[in-house]
This record gives sequence, C-alpha cells and structure tokens, in this order.
Amino acid sequence: MSQEQQFEVAAHFIQESIQAFRSMKKLADKAMAQLAEEQFRLALDEASNSLEVLIQHMHGNMLSRWTDFLTTDGEKADRDRDGEFEAGHLGREELLRRWEQGWNTLFCTLEGLQPSDVLRTVTIRGEAHTVIQAVQRQVSHYGYHVGQIVFLCKHLSGASWQTLSIARGQSKAFKPPAR
Repeated sequence: MSQEQQFEVAAHFIQESIQAFRSMKKLADKAMAQLAEEQFRLALDEASNSLEVLIQHMHGNMLSRWTDFLTTDGEKADRDRDGEFEAGHLGREELLRRWEQGWNTLFCTLEGLQPSDVLRTVTIRGEAHTVIQAVQRQVSHYGYHVGQIVFLCKHLSGASWQTLSIARGQSKAFKPPAR
C-alpha cells in the first residue's frame, strides 16, 4: 500500500470513528429526551445503574481518556472512577451539561487527530495502545453504555416510547424494490 493510500485509510478511520460516536450520542440523546427528570435516577434493581450513574461514568471516562489523549495516560490520576458509580442526586440539567462536556472533549480530540497519528502509541492505565486500538476500545465501551441507556429509557418510557429506528412491522417500507 502506498503512503498516499495509507494516509487515505487513516483519514477515513478518523472520520468513521467520529461518525460512529456521533451516531451513538444521537441515539442516547433521543432516548433520554423521552424521560422526565426523576427517571434519570431510577435503576432497574440494586445491581443496575441509573442514567445518572451511566452519565457520570461516561463523563469521567471521556474526560480522562480524551484530555491530552496523545501525550498523557488515558487514566488520569485525578479521576474518581468509583465515585462515578455513586448516585449523587444530580438534576437533569447538570447531568446533560456533563454529558455534553464529555462528548465535546471526545469530538474536539478526534477532530484534531491527523492521519499520521493513528499508529502513534498512547497509554491507558500504563498499557500501550496504538491510537487505532485506543479509539476502538472506546467505541466498544461507549456502545455498551449507550445500549444500556437506550434499554433503560425504553423500559422507563413504557407505552409512551418513541422508537429510535424502524418500528416493528414497518421493515417492508425500507426494503428496496425487487428487480
């Protein structure tokens, strides 16, 4: 593969990663918009996380991982990961402020990456990763939590839930015509 092709692949990787994260955020935003403030603090059971906890955790993770991404360890010394899992009775406005702050940190970092950065080495908890590996690690991690957010929002919304994708029984409307 030529250097020009490598550059194109690296640029494409960065753009596709940004798009994947934007898609995840959009799903979670649409799901959370369907809930009342008090529902942000509800959990299915004692072993499950509320939206409040999931947002706090993702906020802490995003700030830790994406701040000074290329130059410092992705697990910052001042991060209180255990504290992220404690319900603090934060209001919806504050939770959504933190949600946006975390995502803005991620997007600013990814949008600042250059194709020449994708094979650089970064560390997370002292473990070396290429930028590609570190980004993919977070795609997986945030996809996992966004899935939890959507599931919890759907459960809490009950009959008032507005689907985020093709509604049941509506798939035929999205099929291409037969040839």
